[in-house]
Amino acid sequence: MFQARACGCGCDEAGRGCYAGPVFAAAVILPSTFYHPLLNDSKQVKAGDREILKVYIEQQALAFSVAMVDVEEIDTINILKASQKAMHLALDNLSVTPQFVSVDGNYFIPYKTLPHQCIIKGDGKYAHIAAASILAKTYRDQYMRNLHESFPHYNWFSNKGYGTLAHRLAIDSHGLTIHHRKSFKITSPQLEIFEEGENP
Repeated sequence: MFQARACGCGCDEAGRGCYAGPVFAAAVILPSTFYHPLLNDSKQVKAGDREILKVYIEQQALAFSVAMVDVEEIDTINILKASQKAMHLALDNLSVTPQFVSVDGNYFIPYKTLPHQCIIKGDGKYAHIAAASILAKTYRDQYMRNLHESFPHYNWFSNKGYGTLAHRLAIDSHGLTIHHRKSFKITSPQLEIFEEGENP
C-alpha cells in the first residue's frame, strides 16, 4: 500500500541497464491527497496505463521535473554517476524546493543540504517515488521511440535500448551506433543480460 509523504520529493531513474540511449531521471513532489488506482512501480504497470498516469501525475503534482544524461557522458563518467547526475539535474529544475528527498534504491549522492533517504523497492511503497518512476520511464520510452525512426534495425520502438536478443543480433549485423554505450560490455546474443527487475 502506498504511503503519502508530505513536502517530500520522490526520485527515480530509468534506463540504467540499457545498451543504448540516455539515462533519464525524474523528481516529483505530490500533494498528500494524491491517489490513482493504477499507480505502481513503472515496471509493474502496462505501457498504456503508464501514459495515463503520466498525464495525471503532471496535472496533479505540486512540482515535477525530468532530466537526462546522454550516452557520451555515460561513457565518460560511468552509468552510476550518470544516473546520480540525472537525478540532481531533475532536482535542480523543480519549481518548488522539497524538505527532503526519497530515492528508489540503496545509493544516492547527497543533493545540496537536503536530507535524503534511500528506500529499496521504494517505487512500490511510496507514491512520490512511484510517480517519479512513471515519469522517468515514459519520457525515456518516448525518446527511444523517436530514435527508432532513424535506426529501425535495432527495434528501439519495442526494446527501448535494452539488450534483448533481437537488439543484440542487430548489433552483430549492423554494428554500434552513436547512441550505443561504448563503455558497456555488449555480450553474445546467447547470453541473457537483463538487469534484474528491468524490462523494456
